[in-house]
Amino acid sequence: MITSKTKILCIIGNPIEHSMSVTMHNAAIQKLGLNYVYVAFKVFQNDLSSAINGLRAFNIKGSSITIPHKITAMKYLDKIEPMAKNIGAINTIKNENGILIGRNTDGEGFLKSIREHDYDLKDKKIILFGAGGAARACAFYLAKEVAGITIINRTNDRMNDLILKLQSKYEIPIKGINISKSEDIKKEIENSDMLVNTTPVGMYPDGNESLVKQSWLHPELFVVDVIYSPIQTKLLQKASSIGCNVLPGVDMLVNQGIIAFKWWTGVSPDKKLMKQVVLNELDELK
Repeated sequence: MITSKTKILCIIGNPIEHSMSVTMHNAAIQKLGLNYVYVAFKVFQNDLSSAINGLRAFNIKGSSITIPHKITAMKYLDKIEPMAKNIGAINTIKNENGILIGRNTDGEGFLKSIREHDYDLKDKKIILFGAGGAARACAFYLAKEVAGITIINRTNDRMNDLILKLQSKYEIPIKGINISKSEDIKKEIENSDMLVNTTPVGMYPDGNESLVKQSWLHPELFVVDVIYSPIQTKLLQKASSIGCNVLPGVDMLVNQGIIAFKWWTGVSPDKKLMKQVVLNELDELK
């Protein structure tokens, strides 16, 4: 029952209709019997400043931040946690008595998912597609564990900015390749242990798209897609068909959400429940 005392949590993004966060967090809230509700707001880029100021004005206790606002949103906050500052992107805001604090739980959730999948990152070479908010979070957490990272991106400016930030913190080899250089990418995949897609390419409703040709993949490659809708993206389908070990984005979604939920409310949610309601909703989209 929503009352005048109900505390509000939300997600801000565009598009937002595909988000599973509303289902996931409200299921956790109901199971715990908390007087909270979690809602979604579609916010255009030009309205982002007003939307974030609205968190303060309406005393919204916490917010998830998703595509395309993870980097821009930082400009409008009062404080940013050190790791999120290094990453250069946030995905979560907490309102502490009108002080808006930014944090990034994407990288933590991503790394936890890899470990839960029993994959050992030590001495591995990673090829990572994307240089946006999710890519930055994954790259910073990977760089603490792996032997080298190659970043593939459409625009050189954003890619080079991420490379320089990583190189300032870590001593492993880090380089970049423009997405247009197909032959270079093919060769890099041949020499990589793990491929991570952090771009929205292949996300519902454009589920037939993939940045990678099947002929570029090899069976020893561990293929991770941070997209969770559809669960099995075209990239993961191609990888599975040749025997690759694959990991969809659902576990990362749930793990990052659990970290944020506990940060906002001080209470640990039911992970099994959160994952199951997401899987149920994704199943209904098929």
